[in-house]
Amino acid sequence: MKISSILLSALFATSLMACSPKSTEAVAAADEKTEEPVFACGADVSWLTQMEAEGIKFYTPDSLRAEMECMQLLKEHCGVNSIRLRVWVNPREQWNSIADVVSKAVRADSLGLRTMIDFHFSDTWADPGHQAMPEAWEGLPVEQLAKAVAGHVNETLTALRDAGVTPEWVQVGNETTPGMMLPVGSIDNPEQLTLLNNAGYDAVKAVFPDAKVIVHLDGGHDHERYDRMFDILESNGGKYDMIGMSVYPYWAELEGASGGWEKISDDCIANIEHVREKYNKPVMIVEIGMPYDRAEDCNKLIAKMMKAPVEGVFYWEPQAPAGYNGGYTLGCFDNDAPTVALNAFKEINEEV
Repeated sequence: MKISSILLSALFATSLMACSPKSTEAVAAADEKTEEPVFACGADVSWLTQMEAEGIKFYTPDSLRAEMECMQLLKEHCGVNSIRLRVWVNPREQWNSIADVVSKAVRADSLGLRTMIDFHFSDTWADPGHQAMPEAWEGLPVEQLAKAVAGHVNETLTALRDAGVTPEWVQVGNETTPGMMLPVGSIDNPEQLTLLNNAGYDAVKAVFPDAKVIVHLDGGHDHERYDRMFDILESNGGKYDMIGMSVYPYWAELEGASGGWEKISDDCIANIEHVREKYNKPVMIVEIGMPYDRAEDCNKLIAKMMKAPVEGVFYWEPQAPAGYNGGYTLGCFDNDAPTVALNAFKEINEEV
C-alpha cells in the first residue's frame, strides 16, 4: 500500500511538470488501475425496521451505553461498511417489501454504506428447504414466469435508482441450492433454471449495468453442491458475475459435518479456491454466523474467512437478540449491544 502511494505520487508530480492533457489522462488511468477494491465488511439487517417497530433499541458496547441507530452503530463500532437487504415478492406484512427495502437502503446510503440486494423470488423465506413460488406467479408457463422475475427485479431496482441508491451487488435468488421457484426452476430442470436466472441477470444489468450479479448457495464447505449448480449454469449459458456462499459451522455440524468450526472453515476455504479456479469467478461470503454465546469463536471464524480469497464477508442479522423471530440464535448482540464477534471487521479497517 505505501509503495503504491509513493509511486503514484511520483507519477502525479511528473504529470504536473509535463503540463499536457495527455499526461494528466495517463495519471488518471494509472490511479484507476492501481486502486484496490475495498473489502466488504457486511451485515444483513433486513429485520431492522420490524425490530424498530417492535420497540427494540440498540446501544454502544462501551461503558457509556449510548443509544444509537443500528446501521450507524454497526459502522462506527463494528467496522461494517456494507449492508445486505432481502426482497420478498408479495409479503403478507410490509417487511421486506419493495417499499421497506428502499427505506432501509436509503438509510444505508446516507451513511456511506455499500448495498447488496438479495432477491428471494418468494413471498416469504427462500432457502434450501423453502423455494416456494410466489402466489401471484403460480401456474405461469416458464416463459411468463421469466418475465415476472424480470419485472419484479426491474420494479425494485428502479425504485432504488429513483431514491438515489445504487447497489453494488444483486443476488438473483437466495441459497438456491435446489433451484428457485420450485418445481419450475429446480436443478432437475436445468434449462428452465438457467432461463429464470438469466431473466434476473438481464433485468439487473438493464437498470444497473455495473452491479455484480451473485448466484448464492448454502453450505460453503461442500464443493459438490457448487459443482452441481455452476456446472448447470455453465452448460446452459447461465449468466452471473460472482459466486455467493453461506458459512454456518453450527448448522453444518447439525447436518453431519465433523471436525468443529475450524475443519468446516478449512473445507470452505478449499472450496473457495476450487470454484475460483474452475469457474473463474470471484467469491463473496454473503452469509456467515455463529451462536450468540460463542462470540470469541465467531470473531476467529470471521478473521479466518477474511483471509480467504474472497471479496467480502457479510454477517447475517448481527443485531438480532437471542431467540428472535421464533428462535434465531446466531445474532451477535448481547443486551442490545455488539459483542466482540465482529471485531475482525474493525481490525481490518484499522490496518487500512
